[in-house]
Amino acid sequence: MTPVTSAKRIAHWEFRLRGHRIHAQIRGEGDPLLMYSPIWSQAGVWEPLLPYLTGFRTIAFDPPGIGRSPMPALPMSMQALASVGAALLDELGIESAHVLGASFGGAVAQHMAICHPGRVRRLVLASTSFGAFAIPGHPTALWHIIHPGSHRGRMEEIAGDTFGGRLRTAPELARAMPICSPPNIPTALHNMAPLLGWTSLPWLWAIRQPTLVICGDDDPIAPRLNHRIMAALIARAQLHTIEGGGHLMLMDSPARVAPIITSFLRGGRPGETAGALAA
Repeated sequence: MTPVTSAKRIAHWEFRLRGHRIHAQIRGEGDPLLMYSPIWSQAGVWEPLLPYLTGFRTIAFDPPGIGRSPMPALPMSMQALASVGAALLDELGIESAHVLGASFGGAVAQHMAICHPGRVRRLVLASTSFGAFAIPGHPTALWHIIHPGSHRGRMEEIAGDTFGGRLRTAPELARAMPICSPPNIPTALHNMAPLLGWTSLPWLWAIRQPTLVICGDDDPIAPRLNHRIMAALIARAQLHTIEGGGHLMLMDSPARVAPIITSFLRGGRPGETAGALAA
């Protein structure tokens, strides 16, 4: 592993993991928290949330093919992406960590909990789904997510309809988020390959870690009903709904969402934290 830079208390590292060169960002001290990003998102997407995660050592990275992590030769499976996270913990000498996954990253986090159960202390699944057989999101929002070039120069224009929540009234917040649509169809298919035919529905019952399933009630991409189903099937899950929250609520409303997550990770119940409505 090689340190690259350090700015604003975020240390940037380059790792060689399972044949991939991975760029990672590590911040803070305390219990380790491994973070899996939404699709197309670089590690920097978490920066609005990080100041609110006091007492945790946050570990975020650019997945293969995103940001400063080069595209792999072949598409990767969800299990392979989860293994990159496990290898990153190995490189850092961390036996186990809390795991937070948002959107596409929530799917990877589910695999982390199943394939590497001893590495996951507590699990947070935010604005995500169980894949095939889930209630689909709004067609327009899904189109903007997968269509090459849809974000380029238009992020503020499409942010509200695509992500919902606070971005409906403050779309300018999306300008600073390091989310970019794929440059072309082959790249899109390459990065989205792990989702093709994927579902966690048959084995959600096997996730045994304490789990927080957290969603917004204004999410055009991952409808709330999917989160209800996940929370019902995961044995030790708690469901929490953010009133008015959208798909990117962790980034556009971190002051509301972070206390719920940190309370859960410290062993409390989200319902003990003000600022949101429990489902």
